[in-house]
Amino acid sequence: MTYLPGDVTQLLHDLNKGDRVAQDRLIPVVYKELRQIAGRYLRKESPDHSLQPTALVNEVYLRLVKVRDVDWHSRSHFFAVSATLMRRILVDHARANYAAKRGAGISAMLLDDNLAPMPVRPPEIVALDAALTAFEKLDPEKARIVEMRFFGGFTELEIAEHLNISERTVKRHWRIAKAWLYDELNAHA
Repeated sequence: MTYLPGDVTQLLHDLNKGDRVAQDRLIPVVYKELRQIAGRYLRKESPDHSLQPTALVNEVYLRLVKVRDVDWHSRSHFFAVSATLMRRILVDHARANYAAKRGAGISAMLLDDNLAPMPVRPPEIVALDAALTAFEKLDPEKARIVEMRFFGGFTELEIAEHLNISERTVKRHWRIAKAWLYDELNAHA
């Protein structure tokens, strides 16, 4: 049986009901989009980064199959969790590779509106992750928007669709989040 991208939610509901065959059917359906998200994340990394999109997707998949008690709500929920896992994997990778330099050499960062792909050094990724984690405690929805926009390269329209909010709300939250993160990152630069 061939599944379409719209079938992701149904496969996730089947998975929630304990249908392990749904898990095997899910990956071929979501793989292309996961790889696109991984590619967006990795465009922010330095050119010599050792992870490739396929490896990042595989790592996400390995982490997802270990989790048994997730109540998947929808396709958007699945991709949001996957994007968060990608961010955590990249931050863990940066920490492992630059543990000796932790905190050293962090430059002031600007969260660019057009988000043209530009390499970000691992100490900056770690600093942004720490700031974003702190911000997440204050405002989870705005932090999610930053994660999807900066790390994932999602457009405002894509974010609005994933979070089921208006594009105007995404723009407003993005402006507020950028200002908070800019202050936070530059305070420690």
